[in-house]
Amino acid sequence: MRYRSIGDVEVSAIGLGAMPLSIEGRPDRDRAIATIHAALDAGVTLIDTADSYHWHAGEIGHNEELIADALSIHSGSDAVLVATKGGRGRPGDGSWTVTGTPAHLRNACEGSLKRLGVDAIGLYQLHKPDANVPWAESVGAIKELADEGKIRLAGISNVSRAQILEARDILGETLVSVQNEHAPANLSHEPELALCTELGLAYLPWGPLRGIDGEFLAVAEELGVSPQRVCLAWLLAKSPSMIVIPGSTRPATIRDSAAAADLVLTAEMLARLP
Repeated sequence: MRYRSIGDVEVSAIGLGAMPLSIEGRPDRDRAIATIHAALDAGVTLIDTADSYHWHAGEIGHNEELIADALSIHSGSDAVLVATKGGRGRPGDGSWTVTGTPAHLRNACEGSLKRLGVDAIGLYQLHKPDANVPWAESVGAIKELADEGKIRLAGISNVSRAQILEARDILGETLVSVQNEHAPANLSHEPELALCTELGLAYLPWGPLRGIDGEFLAVAEELGVSPQRVCLAWLLAKSPSMIVIPGSTRPATIRDSAAAADLVLTAEMLARLP
């Protein structure tokens, strides 16, 4: 397993995006926990979650509780960085809401602390800018949580270059990561990736496997591996800041994804991919 840095923490270059274990179509509890354990056994030391990763109304924190339970019964859990998020909600009808008020973010963080069973959250991420709340106010709330020792490192998600720079001015070195959509089907955030690379911020792309096309299939066939593994290796090759967090609902899938950390694509192969 290859490793990269989030702030001063070294983590596996491939993490686990745990959202699919708790939203619509989620697996049963036994398979979900087996998937988390398979990730740890494969060398994964980063798990990405959020308080809003749940299916039904009244299930806030379902994914966080699932992760906490899985880690509590696995011997390798001490090395794991759990990254959670606050600022979004799910009413239970399939929709997503955004609430970036300082009061909401404080309450969300307190809830995540309890569900994860920790005194301080390793990486706490502002899930999405709220159009009705000044960005500086939302980010300022994250800074207060860091100053109080409730979070160790801070991240932001679904953001522009300007928002990254403003957040960095407010948070300083506490800001260590950015999480935007990045996949073959959506390369619109290349400017944000370039900025993160320049600033030394970790870049955690969500939805990394969307839009795998024929060239990925062709390279995969040449190498005798899955197209998904090729896609993840392609993303890692884009920048040393890239740390990929593919979702999974099966042990075999996350084991295959984790193997992408050690897959090296040739310059010729990379030239054929987007």
